[in-house]
Amino acid sequence: MIRSELLAALAEENPDLRPEEVEQVVDIFFEELAQRLAEGGRIELRGFGAFSTRERQARQGRNPRTGETVEVPAKRVPYFKPGKDMRERLNEQ
Repeated sequence: MIRSELLAALAEENPDLRPEEVEQVVDIFFEELAQRLAEGGRIELRGFGAFSTRERQARQGRNPRTGETVEVPAKRVPYFKPGKDMRERLNEQ
């Protein structure tokens, strides 16, 4: 699902809201999620999963084009752990 499909689905389920209001709600949700992760926080959505960040250590990498060794700096990366309900829904037969 892409962002426009999400907006359309939410607008359809909430006919009392104008499309601009639906878009504003989605924008606020994703902005808050990104801000919380940037601060090093964790977001848990019951029944869906949890978002957090993980630390990656600095390492030696290779430029695939030249084969030259390059330094890859340490960084934080986003991580998602699906919740129990999500895992069960994915594995229903």
